[in-house]
Amino acid sequence: MKAVKDSAAGSLESSDVLVTVIPSDGREVSLSVDSIVFKQYGARIRSVAEEMIDKSGLSGASVMIQDRGALECTLRARLETAIERSAAEK
Repeated sequence: MKAVKDSAAGSLESSDVLVTVIPSDGREVSLSVDSIVFKQYGARIRSVAEEMIDKSGLSGASVMIQDRGALECTLRARLETAIERSAAEK
């Protein structure tokens, strides 16, 4: 599925995560992660995000994750919601 509009899910409140998806040219998906716990969990956050992006089949997007200590289940829910809001089936 290709990203066709800007979308976001979550917030910047403590123990939450804000996931933003912005359409981009091409089929590539770029991922950026900013987290207050990046040293401890940055690799896991990136791994979960890449897994969710691959699973969804998202293409042509820039995905930005701004984490404030969210649990993994919260991260997965926010990613799924932001991707679905941004994408159109192909």
